[in-house]
Amino acid sequence: MSASNPLVEMETSLGEIILELDIEKAPVSVENFISYARAGHYDGTIFHRVVKGFMAQGGGLTSDMQEKPTGEPIVNEARNKLKHKTGTIAMARTEEVDSARAQFFINTEDNKFLNNTGTSQADFGYAVFGEVVDGMDVVYTIEQRPTHSVAGYDDVPVEPVVITRVTVID
Repeated sequence: MSASNPLVEMETSLGEIILELDIEKAPVSVENFISYARAGHYDGTIFHRVVKGFMAQGGGLTSDMQEKPTGEPIVNEARNKLKHKTGTIAMARTEEVDSARAQFFINTEDNKFLNNTGTSQADFGYAVFGEVVDGMDVVYTIEQRPTHSVAGYDDVPVEPVVITRVTVID
């Protein structure tokens, strides 16, 4: 990545994660994430879906499993050639290609099947917009937490992993 990329500090109940966001290849996703961070949206949210050998997803639900309100969805930048490698951060979305809002996930493995391979809904993929540059040990600690099903959600850590603050530091 480049020196002009924003750095973000994600403080969690299990430690700090430092992210470098790729403003050149994913400008819409980066601006979206930064906007939510600066508005305090992520403060008090949890990693609500954690799957060992896959990823940790967060940024949308509070510890009592209430969804936080979000703005309009953004365009999916999955065609930016960034790949789903271990430690990358990407926008979560529904089955609709352009449905990402605030939720994100951090890959804990190389997840090639999430990469863009075409223009159809099934092949479009998920937009990678940065990577963990420090604190991958924290992500792996999150990944190892026991999970259960609660309030209609699967793979929820039994003990909430809280995102206390997300700060743009550079």
